[in-house]
Amino acid sequence: MKQKFQEQNYEIVDFDDIADVYVINTCTVTNMSDRKSRQMIRKAKEKNKNSILLVTGCYAQIAKEELENIKEIDIVLGNQEKKDIFKYIKEYQTVKKESVSDILHEQEFPEFGVITYTDKTRAFIKVQDGCDRFCSYCIIPFARGRVRSRKIEDVIREIKEIAKNGIKEVVITGIHLASYGKDQNESNLLIELLKQVNEIPGIQRIRLGSLEPTLMKEEFIKELSKIEKICNQFHLSLQSGCNDTLKRMNRQYTKEEFEDGINNIKKYFEDVILTTDIIVGFPGETEKEFNETYDFLKKIHFYKMHVFKYSQRKGTKASEMPNQISAQIKEIRSKKLIELSKKNQNEENKKYIGKEVEVLLEEPEGSYIKGHTSNYIMVYVKRDESIKENTIRRVKIIDIREEALIGDAC
Repeated sequence: MKQKFQEQNYEIVDFDDIADVYVINTCTVTNMSDRKSRQMIRKAKEKNKNSILLVTGCYAQIAKEELENIKEIDIVLGNQEKKDIFKYIKEYQTVKKESVSDILHEQEFPEFGVITYTDKTRAFIKVQDGCDRFCSYCIIPFARGRVRSRKIEDVIREIKEIAKNGIKEVVITGIHLASYGKDQNESNLLIELLKQVNEIPGIQRIRLGSLEPTLMKEEFIKELSKIEKICNQFHLSLQSGCNDTLKRMNRQYTKEEFEDGINNIKKYFEDVILTTDIIVGFPGETEKEFNETYDFLKKIHFYKMHVFKYSQRKGTKASEMPNQISAQIKEIRSKKLIELSKKNQNEENKKYIGKEVEVLLEEPEGSYIKGHTSNYIMVYVKRDESIKENTIRRVKIIDIREEALIGDAC
Protein backbone atom coordinates (compact mmCIF):
# COMPACT_ATOMS: atom_id res chain seq x y z
CA MET A 1 0.00 0.00 0.00
CA LYS A 2 2.89 2.30 0.82
CA GLN A 3 4.34 1.71 -2.64
CA LYS A 4 0.99 2.49 -4.27
CA PHE A 5 1.16 5.97 -2.75
CA GLN A 6 4.83 6.44 -3.61
CA GLU A 7 4.06 5.63 -7.24
CA GLN A 8 1.61 8.55 -7.21
CA ASN A 9 4.29 10.90 -5.82
CA TYR A 10 2.96 10.99 -2.28
CA GLU A 11 5.51 11.56 0.47
CA ILE A 12 5.35 9.00 3.30
CA VAL A 13 5.50 10.73 6.70
CA ASP A 14 5.47 9.53 10.29
CA PHE A 15 2.02 8.74 11.69
CA ASP A 16 2.41 11.54 14.26
CA ASP A 17 3.01 14.13 11.53
CA ILE A 18 0.37 16.19 9.75
CA ALA A 19 -0.75 14.24 6.66
CA ASP A 20 -3.27 14.58 3.85
CA VAL A 21 -4.14 10.88 3.99
CA TYR A 22 -3.97 8.50 6.94
CA VAL A 23 -4.14 4.74 6.33
CA ILE A 24 -4.81 2.50 9.32
CA ASN A 25 -4.23 -1.17 8.52
CA THR A 26 -6.11 -2.80 11.38
CA CYS A 27 -5.65 -6.07 13.25
CA THR A 28 -8.47 -7.98 14.91
CA VAL A 29 -6.77 -11.03 16.41
CA THR A 30 -7.83 -9.93 19.94
CA ASN A 31 -10.28 -7.48 21.49
CA MET A 32 -7.25 -5.41 22.50
CA SER A 33 -6.30 -5.15 18.80
CA ASP A 34 -9.74 -3.74 18.02
CA ARG A 35 -9.43 -1.20 20.84
CA LYS A 36 -5.98 -0.08 19.66
CA SER A 37 -7.30 0.29 16.12
CA ARG A 38 -10.11 2.56 17.33
CA GLN A 39 -7.61 4.63 19.33
CA MET A 40 -5.44 5.11 16.24
CA ILE A 41 -8.46 6.13 14.17
CA ARG A 42 -9.36 8.95 16.57
CA LYS A 43 -5.75 10.00 17.00
CA ALA A 44 -5.29 10.37 13.22
CA LYS A 45 -8.26 12.64 12.70
CA GLU A 46 -7.20 14.84 15.62
CA LYS A 47 -3.98 15.62 13.71
CA ASN A 48 -5.74 16.98 10.64
CA LYS A 49 -9.53 17.26 10.53
CA ASN A 50 -9.37 17.90 6.77
CA SER A 51 -7.42 14.73 6.01
CA ILE A 52 -8.79 11.60 4.36
CA LEU A 53 -8.87 8.76 6.88
CA LEU A 54 -8.89 5.28 5.34
CA VAL A 55 -9.33 2.16 7.48
CA THR A 56 -8.60 -1.31 6.11
CA GLY A 57 -7.38 -4.70 7.31
CA CYS A 58 -8.94 -7.44 9.40
CA TYR A 59 -10.97 -5.29 11.82
CA ALA A 60 -12.44 -3.44 8.84
CA GLN A 61 -13.25 -6.79 7.23
CA ILE A 62 -15.31 -8.19 10.11
CA ALA A 63 -16.69 -5.00 11.70
CA LYS A 64 -17.75 -2.90 8.69
CA GLU A 65 -21.03 -1.80 10.31
CA GLU A 66 -19.26 -0.82 13.53
CA LEU A 67 -16.73 1.31 11.65
CA GLU A 68 -19.42 2.94 9.54
CA ASN A 69 -20.72 4.52 12.76
CA ILE A 70 -17.37 6.15 13.58
CA LYS A 71 -17.78 9.60 12.07
CA GLU A 72 -14.04 10.26 11.73
CA ILE A 73 -13.61 7.53 9.10
CA ASP A 74 -13.93 8.48 5.42
CA ILE A 75 -13.22 5.16 3.66
CA VAL A 76 -13.53 1.55 4.86
CA LEU A 77 -11.89 -1.18 2.76
CA GLY A 78 -11.85 -4.94 3.25
CA ASN A 79 -8.77 -7.12 2.82
CA GLN A 80 -9.45 -7.92 -0.85
CA GLU A 81 -9.82 -4.21 -1.65
CA LYS A 82 -6.36 -3.21 -0.34
CA LYS A 83 -4.76 -3.77 -3.71
CA ASP A 84 -6.92 -0.99 -5.21
CA ILE A 85 -6.37 1.45 -2.35
CA PHE A 86 -5.37 4.39 -4.50
CA LYS A 87 -8.41 4.01 -6.76
CA TYR A 88 -10.64 4.57 -3.71
CA ILE A 89 -8.57 7.57 -2.58
CA LYS A 90 -8.94 9.17 -6.03
CA GLU A 91 -12.68 8.50 -6.15
CA TYR A 92 -13.35 9.87 -2.67
CA GLN A 93 -15.23 13.15 -2.54
CA THR A 94 -16.94 14.00 0.76
CA VAL A 95 -19.37 11.11 1.32
CA LYS A 96 -18.16 8.12 3.32
CA LYS A 97 -17.30 5.16 1.09
CA GLU A 98 -17.06 1.51 2.01
CA SER A 99 -16.10 -1.55 0.01
CA VAL A 100 -15.86 -4.81 1.92
CA SER A 101 -16.42 -7.96 -0.14
CA ASP A 102 -17.51 -11.30 1.33
CA ILE A 103 -14.03 -12.65 2.06
CA LEU A 104 -15.31 -16.21 2.63
CA HIS A 105 -16.28 -16.42 -1.04
CA GLU A 106 -13.04 -15.03 -2.48
CA GLN A 107 -11.08 -17.60 -4.49
CA GLU A 108 -8.15 -15.63 -5.89
CA PHE A 109 -4.99 -14.52 -4.11
CA PRO A 110 -5.00 -10.68 -4.11
CA GLU A 111 -1.97 -9.66 -6.21
CA PHE A 112 -0.79 -6.10 -5.64
CA GLY A 113 1.06 -6.07 -8.96
CA VAL A 114 4.23 -4.55 -7.50
CA ILE A 115 7.50 -5.93 -6.22
CA THR A 116 7.72 -5.69 -2.44
CA TYR A 117 10.68 -6.09 -0.14
CA THR A 118 11.32 -4.94 3.39
CA ASP A 119 14.95 -3.99 3.81
CA LYS A 120 18.44 -4.40 2.42
CA THR A 121 18.92 -8.02 3.42
CA ARG A 122 15.64 -9.88 3.96
CA ALA A 123 12.30 -9.97 2.11
CA PHE A 124 9.00 -11.42 3.32
CA ILE A 125 7.11 -13.08 0.48
CA LYS A 126 3.47 -13.87 1.15
CA VAL A 127 2.44 -16.86 -0.95
CA GLN A 128 -0.85 -17.83 0.68
CA ASP A 129 -3.85 -16.17 2.31
CA GLY A 130 -6.81 -17.45 4.29
CA CYS A 131 -7.38 -20.41 6.60
CA ASP A 132 -9.85 -23.33 6.64
CA ARG A 133 -8.99 -24.63 10.13
CA PHE A 134 -11.42 -22.61 12.30
CA CYS A 135 -9.61 -23.00 15.62
CA SER A 136 -12.14 -22.26 18.34
CA TYR A 137 -10.31 -19.13 19.60
CA CYS A 138 -9.50 -17.59 16.21
CA ILE A 139 -11.35 -14.96 14.16
CA ILE A 140 -8.84 -15.02 11.29
CA PRO A 141 -10.80 -17.29 8.87
CA PHE A 142 -13.64 -14.75 9.00
CA ALA A 143 -11.23 -11.85 8.43
CA ARG A 144 -8.99 -13.51 5.82
CA GLY A 145 -11.33 -15.97 4.16
CA ARG A 146 -10.67 -19.43 2.76
CA VAL A 147 -7.30 -20.70 1.58
CA ARG A 148 -5.99 -18.96 -1.56
CA SER A 149 -2.53 -19.71 -2.97
CA ARG A 150 -0.36 -17.62 -5.27
CA LYS A 151 0.73 -19.15 -8.53
CA ILE A 152 4.31 -20.39 -8.43
CA GLU A 153 5.24 -18.36 -11.50
CA ASP A 154 4.11 -15.12 -9.81
CA VAL A 155 6.14 -15.87 -6.68
CA ILE A 156 9.26 -16.79 -8.67
CA ARG A 157 8.96 -13.65 -10.80
CA GLU A 158 8.82 -11.49 -7.66
CA ILE A 159 11.77 -13.20 -5.98
CA LYS A 160 13.91 -12.89 -9.10
CA GLU A 161 13.30 -9.13 -9.07
CA ILE A 162 14.09 -9.02 -5.36
CA ALA A 163 17.36 -10.87 -5.96
CA LYS A 164 18.34 -8.22 -8.54
CA ASN A 165 18.06 -5.65 -5.74
CA GLY A 166 20.67 -7.52 -3.71
CA ILE A 167 18.38 -9.23 -1.21
CA LYS A 168 20.11 -12.33 0.19
CA GLU A 169 17.32 -13.94 2.22
CA VAL A 170 13.62 -14.54 1.58
CA VAL A 171 11.05 -15.57 4.14
CA ILE A 172 8.13 -17.52 2.66
CA THR A 173 4.99 -16.63 4.63
CA GLY A 174 1.24 -17.15 4.67
CA ILE A 175 -1.75 -17.08 6.99
CA HIS A 176 -1.67 -20.91 6.98
CA LEU A 177 1.44 -21.82 5.01
CA ALA A 178 0.85 -25.57 5.39
CA SER A 179 -2.24 -25.15 3.17
CA TYR A 180 -0.28 -23.72 0.23
CA GLY A 181 -1.59 -25.41 -2.92
CA LYS A 182 -4.62 -26.99 -1.24
CA ASP A 183 -7.01 -24.80 -3.24
CA GLN A 184 -5.23 -25.91 -6.42
CA ASN A 185 -5.58 -29.59 -5.47
CA GLU A 186 -1.81 -29.87 -5.13
CA SER A 187 -0.49 -31.67 -2.06
CA ASN A 188 3.23 -31.03 -2.58
CA LEU A 189 3.20 -27.53 -4.07
CA LEU A 190 5.15 -25.92 -1.22
CA ILE A 191 8.13 -28.23 -1.81
CA GLU A 192 7.97 -27.50 -5.54
CA LEU A 193 7.90 -23.75 -4.88
CA LEU A 194 10.90 -23.98 -2.53
CA LYS A 195 12.87 -26.02 -5.05
CA GLN A 196 12.36 -23.31 -7.66
CA VAL A 197 13.28 -20.53 -5.23
CA ASN A 198 16.43 -22.50 -4.40
CA GLU A 199 17.56 -22.14 -8.03
CA ILE A 200 17.34 -18.33 -8.12
CA PRO A 201 20.85 -16.76 -8.32
CA GLY A 202 21.62 -14.28 -5.53
CA ILE A 203 19.21 -15.74 -2.99
CA GLN A 204 21.37 -17.44 -0.38
CA ARG A 205 18.85 -18.27 2.33
CA ILE A 206 15.23 -19.44 2.30
CA ARG A 207 13.37 -19.22 5.57
CA LEU A 208 9.86 -20.46 6.31
CA GLY A 209 7.27 -18.55 8.31
CA SER A 210 5.04 -20.14 10.93
CA LEU A 211 4.17 -23.76 10.13
CA GLU A 212 1.32 -26.02 11.16
CA PRO A 213 2.58 -29.01 13.18
CA THR A 214 0.55 -31.40 10.99
CA LEU A 215 2.90 -30.59 8.10
CA MET A 216 5.92 -32.06 9.87
CA LYS A 217 5.62 -35.58 8.46
CA GLU A 218 8.89 -37.39 7.75
CA GLU A 219 8.37 -37.42 3.99
CA PHE A 220 7.93 -33.63 3.92
CA ILE A 221 10.92 -32.96 6.21
CA LYS A 222 13.15 -35.32 4.23
CA GLU A 223 12.32 -33.48 0.98
CA LEU A 224 12.76 -30.12 2.69
CA SER A 225 16.23 -31.07 3.94
CA LYS A 226 17.36 -31.70 0.35
CA ILE A 227 16.78 -28.02 -0.53
CA GLU A 228 20.23 -26.52 -0.06
CA LYS A 229 19.27 -22.97 0.93
CA ILE A 230 16.57 -23.83 3.49
CA CYS A 231 17.42 -22.40 6.91
CA ASN A 232 17.65 -24.70 9.93
CA GLN A 233 15.06 -22.77 11.94
CA PHE A 234 11.35 -23.55 12.24
CA HIS A 235 8.47 -21.86 14.02
CA LEU A 236 5.80 -24.44 14.89
CA SER A 237 2.63 -23.10 16.45
CA LEU A 238 1.85 -25.54 19.31
CA GLN A 239 -0.59 -23.42 21.42
CA SER A 240 -0.87 -26.05 24.18
CA GLY A 241 0.98 -29.12 25.40
CA CYS A 242 -2.19 -30.73 26.78
CA ASN A 243 -4.37 -32.92 24.54
CA ASP A 244 -7.62 -31.96 26.28
CA THR A 245 -6.87 -28.27 25.76
CA LEU A 246 -5.83 -28.87 22.14
CA LYS A 247 -9.14 -30.63 21.52
CA ARG A 248 -11.12 -27.67 22.88
CA MET A 249 -9.00 -25.40 20.70
CA ASN A 250 -9.86 -27.57 17.65
CA ARG A 251 -6.15 -27.81 16.81
CA GLN A 252 -6.50 -31.19 15.03
CA TYR A 253 -3.34 -32.84 16.39
CA THR A 254 -2.11 -34.32 19.66
CA LYS A 255 1.04 -33.46 21.59
CA GLU A 256 2.38 -36.91 20.65
CA GLU A 257 1.95 -36.13 16.94
CA PHE A 258 3.63 -32.79 17.51
CA GLU A 259 6.59 -34.47 19.20
CA ASP A 260 6.89 -36.91 16.28
CA GLY A 261 7.18 -33.89 13.97
CA ILE A 262 9.90 -32.38 16.17
CA ASN A 263 11.84 -35.64 16.06
CA ASN A 264 11.54 -35.71 12.26
CA ILE A 265 13.03 -32.23 12.05
CA LYS A 266 15.92 -33.07 14.37
CA LYS A 267 16.62 -36.21 12.34
CA TYR A 268 17.22 -34.27 9.12
CA PHE A 269 18.49 -30.84 10.28
CA GLU A 270 21.63 -30.12 12.31
CA ASP A 271 21.83 -27.28 14.86
CA VAL A 272 18.14 -26.64 14.31
CA ILE A 273 16.40 -23.92 16.31
CA LEU A 274 12.73 -24.41 17.14
CA THR A 275 10.34 -21.72 18.35
CA THR A 276 6.62 -21.81 19.08
CA ASP A 277 3.45 -19.98 20.16
CA ILE A 278 1.63 -20.87 23.38
CA ILE A 279 -1.74 -19.68 24.68
CA VAL A 280 -2.21 -19.71 28.47
CA GLY A 281 -5.53 -19.45 30.27
CA PHE A 282 -7.65 -20.98 27.52
CA PRO A 283 -11.23 -21.58 28.77
CA GLY A 284 -11.32 -24.62 31.02
CA GLU A 285 -7.52 -24.85 31.39
CA THR A 286 -7.09 -26.36 34.85
CA GLU A 287 -3.92 -26.23 36.91
CA LYS A 288 -3.35 -29.87 35.95
CA GLU A 289 -3.69 -29.06 32.23
CA PHE A 290 -1.33 -26.11 32.51
CA ASN A 291 1.26 -28.22 34.35
CA GLU A 292 0.97 -30.82 31.59
CA THR A 293 1.76 -28.09 29.05
CA TYR A 294 4.66 -26.83 31.16
CA ASP A 295 6.20 -30.30 31.45
CA PHE A 296 5.81 -30.90 27.71
CA LEU A 297 7.51 -27.59 26.91
CA LYS A 298 10.40 -28.45 29.24
CA LYS A 299 10.78 -31.76 27.42
CA ILE A 300 10.79 -30.24 23.90
CA HIS A 301 13.09 -27.40 25.04
CA PHE A 302 12.12 -24.73 22.48
CA TYR A 303 14.71 -22.01 21.89
CA LYS A 304 12.02 -19.39 22.33
CA MET A 305 8.32 -19.38 23.14
CA HIS A 306 5.93 -16.56 22.26
CA VAL A 307 3.46 -16.65 25.14
CA PHE A 308 -0.03 -15.19 24.76
CA LYS A 309 -2.69 -14.81 27.43
CA TYR A 310 -6.00 -16.03 26.01
CA SER A 311 -8.22 -13.14 24.96
CA GLN A 312 -11.96 -13.60 24.47
CA ARG A 313 -12.73 -12.84 20.85
CA LYS A 314 -16.36 -12.12 20.02
CA GLY A 315 -17.54 -14.31 17.15
CA THR A 316 -15.46 -17.36 18.11
CA LYS A 317 -16.65 -20.55 19.82
CA ALA A 318 -14.13 -20.17 22.64
CA SER A 319 -15.62 -16.84 23.71
CA GLU A 320 -18.86 -18.66 24.62
CA MET A 321 -17.16 -21.53 26.46
CA PRO A 322 -17.71 -21.97 30.21
CA ASN A 323 -14.92 -21.75 32.81
CA GLN A 324 -13.20 -18.62 31.52
CA ILE A 325 -9.89 -18.11 33.34
CA SER A 326 -9.21 -15.02 35.46
CA ALA A 327 -6.67 -12.40 34.42
CA GLN A 328 -4.61 -13.07 37.56
CA ILE A 329 -4.20 -16.78 36.77
CA LYS A 330 -3.32 -16.00 33.14
CA GLU A 331 -0.65 -13.59 34.34
CA ILE A 332 0.92 -16.15 36.69
CA ARG A 333 0.97 -18.85 34.00
CA SER A 334 2.31 -16.46 31.39
CA LYS A 335 5.22 -15.37 33.61
CA LYS A 336 6.11 -18.99 34.36
CA LEU A 337 6.38 -19.87 30.66
CA ILE A 338 8.27 -16.68 29.80
CA GLU A 339 10.82 -17.54 32.49
CA LEU A 340 11.20 -21.03 31.01
CA SER A 341 11.65 -19.55 27.54
CA LYS A 342 14.40 -17.18 28.72
CA LYS A 343 16.15 -20.04 30.54
CA ASN A 344 16.06 -22.23 27.42
CA GLN A 345 17.38 -19.43 25.22
CA ASN A 346 20.21 -18.60 27.59
CA GLU A 347 21.26 -22.25 27.86
CA GLU A 348 21.25 -22.67 24.08
CA ASN A 349 23.19 -19.45 23.46
CA LYS A 350 25.95 -20.50 25.88
CA LYS A 351 26.62 -23.55 23.70
CA TYR A 352 27.82 -21.27 20.90
CA ILE A 353 30.66 -19.61 22.82
CA GLY A 354 33.92 -20.54 21.09
CA LYS A 355 32.15 -21.78 17.94
CA GLU A 356 32.15 -20.26 14.46
CA VAL A 357 28.87 -19.41 12.72
CA GLU A 358 27.85 -17.73 9.47
CA VAL A 359 26.00 -14.45 9.96
CA LEU A 360 24.03 -12.38 7.47
CA LEU A 361 25.09 -8.85 8.50
CA GLU A 362 22.10 -6.51 8.49
CA GLU A 363 22.53 -3.11 10.13
CA PRO A 364 24.92 -1.14 12.37
CA GLU A 365 24.16 -0.61 16.03
CA GLY A 366 26.74 1.41 17.94
CA SER A 367 30.17 -0.20 17.67
CA TYR A 368 28.62 -3.41 16.33
CA ILE A 369 26.78 -4.58 13.26
CA LYS A 370 23.96 -7.00 13.97
CA GLY A 371 22.75 -9.93 11.93
CA HIS A 372 21.38 -13.45 12.14
CA THR A 373 22.68 -16.97 11.76
CA SER A 374 20.93 -19.41 9.43
CA ASN A 375 19.03 -20.73 12.46
CA TYR A 376 17.99 -17.16 13.30
CA ILE A 377 20.03 -16.40 16.38
CA MET A 378 20.87 -12.70 16.62
CA VAL A 379 24.60 -11.95 16.58
CA TYR A 380 26.40 -8.66 17.26
CA VAL A 381 29.71 -8.47 15.39
CA LYS A 382 32.39 -5.94 16.29
CA ARG A 383 32.72 -3.43 13.47
CA ASP A 384 35.85 -2.74 11.46
CA GLU A 385 36.55 -1.64 7.89
CA SER A 386 36.11 -5.17 6.54
CA ILE A 387 32.58 -5.52 7.95
CA LYS A 388 29.97 -4.75 5.30
CA GLU A 389 26.18 -4.79 5.48
CA ASN A 390 24.29 -7.39 3.46
CA THR A 391 27.16 -9.86 3.39
CA ILE A 392 27.46 -13.28 4.99
CA ARG A 393 30.53 -13.54 7.22
CA ARG A 394 32.01 -16.27 9.34
CA VAL A 395 32.04 -15.12 12.95
CA LYS A 396 33.59 -16.57 16.11
CA ILE A 397 31.30 -16.26 19.13
CA ILE A 398 33.07 -14.86 22.21
CA ASP A 399 30.22 -13.97 24.56
CA ILE A 400 26.44 -13.68 24.98
CA ARG A 401 24.36 -10.60 25.74
CA GLU A 402 20.73 -10.99 26.83
CA GLU A 403 19.08 -12.77 23.87
CA ALA A 404 22.00 -12.39 21.44
CA LEU A 405 25.51 -13.64 20.73
CA ILE A 406 28.64 -11.46 20.54
CA GLY A 407 31.35 -12.30 18.01
CA ASP A 408 34.42 -11.31 16.03
CA ALA A 409 34.56 -11.68 12.26
CA CYS A 410 36.96 -14.42 11.16
